[in-house]
Amino acid sequence: MFDHLGFGVRDIEASSTFFLAALAPLRVELVMRGPDGSVGLGRDGKPSLWLYETPTAPAPLHLAFVAESRAQVDAFHAAALAAGAQDNGGPGLRPHYHPNYYAAFVIGPDGHNVEAVIHRPA
Repeated sequence: MFDHLGFGVRDIEASSTFFLAALAPLRVELVMRGPDGSVGLGRDGKPSLWLYETPTAPAPLHLAFVAESRAQVDAFHAAALAAGAQDNGGPGLRPHYHPNYYAAFVIGPDGHNVEAVIHRPA
């Protein structure tokens, strides 16, 4: 739905380390660094998520990333927790959204609710 998204973080190194570790199971990697110190993360050489260091605490966001399998959702959750995230809902079905909504949620270093989700049946 979006071409790219950017938002402010308090500590660019801590946040980029967290997102790279948490999203590695979804094949997200460091694509580029901007001249202003921003960090572009994405797949296949295209930055889709930009992190910018800001002097004030940003308002929390909800970020949902597409997973290609339920195993990727599980791996995202484990990787995010290992990278220091706070659990906000372990991997599992969320039938209140729809019968095949399989997701996991964590709170990242800036208070953002980060999700990995797949909508296909198992």
